[in-house]
Amino acid sequence: QVQLVESGGGLVQAGGSLRLSCAASGSIFSIDRMGWYRQAPGKQRELVAAITSGGSTNYADSVKGRFTISRDNAKNTVYLQMNSLKPEDTAVYYCKASDYGVHLDYWGQGTQVTVSS
Repeated sequence: QVQLVESGGGLVQAGGSLRLSCAASGSIFSIDRMGWYRQAPGKQRELVAAITSGGSTNYADSVKGRFTISRDNAKNTVYLQMNSLKPEDTAVYYCKASDYGVHLDYWGQGTQVTVSS
């Protein structure tokens, strides 16, 4: 089994910064793609950012220029640096990891990010 352990969520004022971390552990052969999703109350879950093992990234238009995703392949850890936070960034953020070798996706438990105005 694989577990994703997230950290870094919390409460911050508008304009502030947070860094989310997500570490995968357990019976892992490889993690090919890792990413962050978020879901606000009454809204659909949406992709925030994702990164492949080769370093290719993609971002939601709403966070481009403010958020940066990175990963440490040796530690199977993904990070999300969030700068210039806005109240509309308030959501539960979920980490996702995909192991193409066993055709499985794994999800973290979610971490709350709240941005006050």
